[in-house]
Amino acid sequence: MGGALPGQGEVDFSRDVQPILSDRCFLCHGPDANKREAGLRLDVRESALRELPSGRVAIVPGKPEQSEMLRRLTAHDDKERMPPPASKLAVTAAEVATLRRWVAQGAPYAAHWSFLPLPAEVALPPVKDAAWVKNGIDAFVLSRLEHAGLQPSAPATPEVLARRLGLTLTGLPPSDSQRDEFLRAGRSDQAVDQLVSVLLGSKRYGERMASEWLDVARYADTFGYQSDVDRPVWPWRDWVIGAFNDNLPFHEFATWQIAGDLLPDATQDQRLATAFQRLHRQTNEGGSVEAEMRLEYVADRTETFATAFLGMTVGCARCHDHKFDPISQREYYELSAFFDNIDESGLYSHFTRATPTPALSLTTKAQSDAEQAALAKVRELEGELDVLDKRLEKAYLEEAPATALTQPRDPDLLGSFAFESLIKTALVNDADQEKPGKVGDSPSLVAGQVGEALQFSGENWAKFPKVADFDRHQPFSLALWLRVPEAYDRAVVLHRAKAWTDAGSRGYELLIEDGELSFALVHFWPGNAVRIRANQKLPVDRWTHVTLTYDGSSQARGMAIHVDGDAVDTRVLRDCLTRTIQGGGADALTLSQRFRDRGLKGGAIDELRVYRRELTRAEARQLAGRGAPSSIAEDAKAYVRARSEPARALRDQLRDARRELGKIRDSQREIMVMREMATRRATYVRPRGSYLAKGARVQPATPACLPRLPEAQAQNRMALARWLTADDHPLTARVAVNRAWQMHFGSGLVGTAEDFGSQGSKPTHPALLDWLARWFVSSGWDVKALHRLIVSSATFRQASSASPALRDRDPENRLLARGPRYQLAAEMLRDQALWASGLLVERLGGPPVRPYQPDGLWREKSGATYHRAKGDGLYRRSLYTYWKRTSPPPAMLLLDASKRDICVMRRQSTSTPLQALLMLNDPQFVESARIWAEDVVAAGGADNERWTRVFKRLAGRAPGPRESAILARALADQRGAYRGAEGRARKVAAVGDRAPREGLDVVEVAAWTMVISMLMNFDEVVRLR
Repeated sequence: MGGALPGQGEVDFSRDVQPILSDRCFLCHGPDANKREAGLRLDVRESALRELPSGRVAIVPGKPEQSEMLRRLTAHDDKERMPPPASKLAVTAAEVATLRRWVAQGAPYAAHWSFLPLPAEVALPPVKDAAWVKNGIDAFVLSRLEHAGLQPSAPATPEVLARRLGLTLTGLPPSDSQRDEFLRAGRSDQAVDQLVSVLLGSKRYGERMASEWLDVARYADTFGYQSDVDRPVWPWRDWVIGAFNDNLPFHEFATWQIAGDLLPDATQDQRLATAFQRLHRQTNEGGSVEAEMRLEYVADRTETFATAFLGMTVGCARCHDHKFDPISQREYYELSAFFDNIDESGLYSHFTRATPTPALSLTTKAQSDAEQAALAKVRELEGELDVLDKRLEKAYLEEAPATALTQPRDPDLLGSFAFESLIKTALVNDADQEKPGKVGDSPSLVAGQVGEALQFSGENWAKFPKVADFDRHQPFSLALWLRVPEAYDRAVVLHRAKAWTDAGSRGYELLIEDGELSFALVHFWPGNAVRIRANQKLPVDRWTHVTLTYDGSSQARGMAIHVDGDAVDTRVLRDCLTRTIQGGGADALTLSQRFRDRGLKGGAIDELRVYRRELTRAEARQLAGRGAPSSIAEDAKAYVRARSEPARALRDQLRDARRELGKIRDSQREIMVMREMATRRATYVRPRGSYLAKGARVQPATPACLPRLPEAQAQNRMALARWLTADDHPLTARVAVNRAWQMHFGSGLVGTAEDFGSQGSKPTHPALLDWLARWFVSSGWDVKALHRLIVSSATFRQASSASPALRDRDPENRLLARGPRYQLAAEMLRDQALWASGLLVERLGGPPVRPYQPDGLWREKSGATYHRAKGDGLYRRSLYTYWKRTSPPPAMLLLDASKRDICVMRRQSTSTPLQALLMLNDPQFVESARIWAEDVVAAGGADNERWTRVFKRLAGRAPGPRESAILARALADQRGAYRGAEGRARKVAAVGDRAPREGLDVVEVAAWTMVISMLMNFDEVVRLR
C-alpha cells in the first residue's frame, strides 16, 4: 500500500484490483448469495479459482490466457461480454490490463485494506528534502510528491494562514488583534503554535467541532415525518460543545455516546451523551404501525453507528447479504441487537408532550437538592405511617369489637353507578348526584349481576367526568362487575387516557390482554409506567367481580387486582413511574371505547364504584359479595384505613408530600437517552427487512470481517464500545482521523468518509492514514492534539494556488502538492458575515433560535407557523439555528448543509448562482452589510482607507491595486444609483430588525451596504484558501 501508481510495478490487490471487481463484478458475483449468478464468487479466492459448472475456471493464477474472467471481460459478443452491456458497467482497457497483470502475478488476494489491523508502528518514509518536514505528516506527503516528481507549493502568506487557521479550528476568522499579533511574528513555527493554542482554547473551537458532529448525529430539533413537532434535544448539543472544549478523549467521546449509561456510577453527562442514538426521526402519524417503526429506529441506530464510527455502509445487509462488503444479513441483525434492548415505543405521543422513553431527567444542583429533600420527606412519612398502622391495628385487635365493618366508609366513595336506568344519556351517581356519568353511541341495558348492566359494542362508551381524575400520588380503588364473552387478545375495560399509542397511554387503564387482566398507571408507555398483569385467565360468560387498588406510591407493589374478592397472583410488567399520569386531554374515567384501540366488544359492566383510597382485602371481599372479613385481623386493617382519623390524617400528609415530589420531578427537563432493559429483548433476522417476517433469533455480535467481540464480556453496548475503541481496531481511529483531515483539507485521505468498504475510495496516502491513526491512539485519543498536528504541518501550511500544469495533473489535490482550498460551510458563511459586522452574539449553548427565513415555508410543509426570533436570537451562531426536519433552514440548504435525516459524514459542495443570489439578498446578509456600513460611514475617513479596513477584515489581507480600483468604481456606481433615489436608499438602510442609526446619510449607508455585500461574495471570502 505504498506510493506506486496503478500500472506501475507490482499490482496490489487491495489498491488496484479490488476496486475494479467490487464496482463491476460483485453485484452478481460477490457476497450476496441470493443475487449470485453462475455459482461464481469473485470476492473469495477459493471460489474464484474453483471450476465452474461449464468446466471453465474464472481465474487461473499465472495464466491470464486460460482465465474465463478475462475472456469474458474482453469478449466481442454482447451475449458473452461481462459485465453485460445493459449494465453500463463497462471495464476500461486500462482496468483489463491491470487485472491481466494481477492474474499473471499469481492472482494474490488480500483482505480489504480497511479491515486489516491497525499496525502497531508505521515507519516514516525517507525523503530527500528533510528540511521541509515539520512533523510526520509531511514525510509521507513529501515522499509521495518526490516519487511523482513534484515539489510542494510555497508556504501560504501569514495573512492567508491566519485566516485559514481561524476558520478550520473555530469556524470564524481570528480576531483582528490575533491576526495582527500573528503577522508581527512572521512565519515562525512558534507563532503558528501560539495562534493554534489560542484558537484551540477558544470556546468557539467546541462550537466548530460540534457543528460537524451534528451532521454525523443527524441532529434536529423536531421529530420529522408528517407532524414533525418540536423535541428539545439541545442539551445533548451543548454536551457535545463542552466535550470538545474540554478535550474529552475520542475513545471516551465514542464510549459515552454508545454506552455512557452502562459506565460504573454513570454521571448525568455520561447518560446524556447516549441521546446521540435517539436523534433519529420518529413518527406519530395515523396508520403507522408501532412495531414497524420501532424496528426502523433500531435500524437507524445500527446504521448510524456503523457509518459514524466504522465508516461502513451496512444498511444494504438489512434486506439481504451485502452485495459488496463481507457483511451477511445475519451479521447485520447481530449488530443491531446491541441497539435493540431499550424500552421504547415506535410512536411518540400526539396528545401529550411526553418525552419518548427511555428518558433522562436533567437536573440542576438546586433541583436535585430539592428532589432529595422531598423524597426524604416521603420516606419519613411512609415509615411513620407503617408504625402507626401497626400500632392502631394492634389496639383494634385488643379491643376485639363485636361487629365487623360491613362496607367501605362512604366519605371515600366518589362514584357509585348501578346502571339501573338511563335518563336520556345520563347515568345516576348514587354517591354524588352532582357528578353523573353519561353514555355515548348507545350502549345497551342488559340483565346484570344486580338489576341492569351496560353492554358495549366496542365503539360505544360510558364516561364519568370529575369523578376519578387521579394522579399518581393519589391512592384510589375501582370496583365493578364484569362479564366477557371471550378471552380477548386485547380489550379495554376502563381507562382515563386520551388514546393508546397516540397519547402514549397517559393515564390509568384496565385491559384484558390474552385473556388476562392488566392494570397500569402510565406517563408514557412503555418506559415510564407501572403495570401488573394477572397470572390467571378471566372467566368467560359469567359475572366476575374485579377490584383494582392502588396506594399512591408509584410502584407496582402498591397495586393489586382482586377477582371475586381475592387478590390474584400477578406479575410485574413495568415498574418505573416517575412523572404525572394526567394530561393529554383526558380527565374522565371511561368504560370500553378508546381512540384507536379495541373496546369491550360484547362485554358488560355493572355496579361501578370509585374510591379515593386504597381498599383492603376485606373490603374487596365485601364488594364481591363474599360477606364479612374472614378474620378479625383483616377487619383491623379495614378499620385503620377507613375510620382511624390519625391514620387518615397521616395518609393525607403522605399524599401531599408525594404530590410535592411529583411537582419537582414533573418540572425537570427530560431528554431521550439509552437505558438497557433488565431482560434482553429478542432480536431476529428479518427476511427482506420486513417487520412482519421473523427469521432466526440472534445474539449481539460483531461482523466476522472485523475483530471478534471478547466473549468474557457481557454482550451489551459497553462491550461494543470497548471493542470499538481497542487500540488495534482496524477502523475506529482510521475513520476518526480521516474526518479530522477532511475538516481541514475539504476532502479526507479517504474521499468517501462514510464508506471505507470496497465501494469507497481508496486512500490517497495509505501509510499516512495508518501512521496518523496509530499516532492518534498513542496520544490517548487526544482530539485537540490531532488537530494541532494537522494544522501545524508544512502540508497544511502550503499556499493553495497552483500552476496550470499542477492543476491539470492533480485537479483534486490528491497528491497534496498545495494547501487546502474549498468553499466554506453554510454555518461559516453566515457566522462570518455576522462576526465581521459586529452583530454576532457569542453566547455558548442554550435552546435553539429562529433567525430570518421566508414566511410560509413551515405552513406549507406541516401547517405550523414560523415565529422568528427577536433581538439576540437573530444573531447567534448558526449551529444554534432551529432545525425542523421537514423544512430545514432554507439558506443553510442552499449553501450545502445536510438535511440531517440520516447520518452524514461529508456534505456535497456546490457553487451555484442561487448561492450568490442568497448572499446578496437574504436579510441576514444584507442586514450584516448594512450595520457594518453604518459603522463605516460613522467612522469617516478616506474611501480607500475605509474599504481597505473592510477588505482586510473579510479576506485577511489588504486589497491590491486592481482590487482597490474595482472597489472605487463600485462605490462610485452605488452612490450614483442611490443619489436622487433616497426612497430606495432608505429601504436598504432599514433591512433587518436592528433599527437604523440616526443622523447618517442614507445614500452613503446604502452605497456602502452594497459594496460590503459585494465583498462578502468575493471568492477569497467565501472560500478557505
